[in-house]
Amino acid sequence: MSHPEPLSQWTETVSTAFPKLSGPQAKVLAYWSYGMVIAKSCGITLVCATLALQLGCSEASLVQRLREWCYGAQDKKGEKRRELDVSTCFAPLLKWILAWWPADQPRLALALDATTLKKRFTVLCISVVYRGCAIAVAWKVVGAEEKGAWQPYWLALLQQLAGCVPQDWTVIVMSDRGLYAPWLYAKIVELCWHPFLRINKQGNVRPQEEATFRSLASLAPRVGSAWCGQVDCFSQETSRLQCTLLARWDEGYEEVWLIVTDLAPEQATVVWYGMRSWIEGGFKDTKRGGWHWHQTKMVDPKRAERLWLAIAVATLWVVSVGGEADAHLPVSSLEALPQTHVARRKATGRSRPRMLSCFARGIVVIVATLIRGDGLVVGRFLPEPWPSTLPPHKKKNAKVKAHAPQEAA
Repeated sequence: MSHPEPLSQWTETVSTAFPKLSGPQAKVLAYWSYGMVIAKSCGITLVCATLALQLGCSEASLVQRLREWCYGAQDKKGEKRRELDVSTCFAPLLKWILAWWPADQPRLALALDATTLKKRFTVLCISVVYRGCAIAVAWKVVGAEEKGAWQPYWLALLQQLAGCVPQDWTVIVMSDRGLYAPWLYAKIVELCWHPFLRINKQGNVRPQEEATFRSLASLAPRVGSAWCGQVDCFSQETSRLQCTLLARWDEGYEEVWLIVTDLAPEQATVVWYGMRSWIEGGFKDTKRGGWHWHQTKMVDPKRAERLWLAIAVATLWVVSVGGEADAHLPVSSLEALPQTHVARRKATGRSRPRMLSCFARGIVVIVATLIRGDGLVVGRFLPEPWPSTLPPHKKKNAKVKAHAPQEAA
C-alpha cells in the first residue's frame, strides 16, 4: 500500500510523539487523526472513505483496521494483538504540546470538566485551554448512569500528568463550582500546580484581618464590587481551607465569581477564570461543531476512550496550525484613518472578537495546503496574554411570554 508523502510525514510525527506505541498502533492512530481532519468527522465510514482515496485501497480493509484500534485485545483477530492502555498516552500528549510551546512563555492553563453524550457516556476530561479552544490531554469515559464517586478518576487523571510540566512553569488548574472539593484542591497543590477553582457563594469565610466568619456573598455583594485577600474559607473545621480568595461581580453576570487559589493575591486575577469556558468550546468541537462524536454508535466506554485519543491528536494538530495562523493575522488599526472617519467615531475600544475559531481555521489551512500540493503543514503554539478583563456576558434568548397571541393558522 503506497502512502502519500503528507500521510507518511504525519505517521512519523505521531510515532515520535508516542514512542511507547508499537509501529502498527502508531500507524493506525495516524490514519485515524489524519482521516478525521480531511473528512472533518470521526465517523469511521467517512474517515475510511477519505483514506481509501488517499491510499488507493479498499474501504473495507481500512474499516477493519480502524475499528480494531478501538477494541480490547481479546476482541481483535490474530494472535499478536496488543492491548492499548490509553492512560499511558496522556503524558506524551501533554509533552507533545509543550514541545511545540515557546520556551519564553512558561505558563499553562488547564481546565477540568465533564461532558455527557445522551444517556450513554460521561467523559471526565482535563484539557489545555489555548486561544479560545481546548485540547484534551487526559480523560475517563464512564457510563452516563453509572453509580459511584468520581474522585478516584479525577485523582488518577491528574496523577498521570504529574511531572510533565517543568517545575519552573506556572500552571493553573480551573474547574467550575460543581467540581470543587478539598481533595481536588489538595491534589493540585501536591503536583506543584495552582488551583483556580470556583466555589458557590453559600458558606462562610474569615478574611485574615478579621476575627469572625461572615458570608461568602458579602465579599462582593453587588454588581461592580470586587475583593481579594487571604482567608480561612468555610467555617466547618472539616472543610476549612486556608487560601487566597478572589471575588468579583461584573455587570451582565447573574452572580459573583468566587475563586480559591494558593497564589498570593498580588499574583492572580479573577478574570483568568474566563479561560475555563474554553473547555466547553472544546466539547463543542468534539461533537456537533467539529468531529461529530455525538453521532457515534459506540456503547462501550473503553472503546470510546481509545477513539478519544485519535480525537485528541487530531484536535492538537488543527489547533496548533489554526492558532499559529491566527497569531499572524493582520491587526486592523484606526491610526491610519482620518480623525473624522466613521470607524473612529464608532470604535468601542474593545478588542475585535475572533471571527473564526483556531480549530476551524486549522482545518481550513491544512486542507487548503494539501489541495495546493504543498505537503503536510504542522503548527506551533503561540499563546496569547492571559485575559485582563472578563469576557462579555452572552445574553440568553428571551423566552416567549405565556400570554403572547398565537399566530393564525
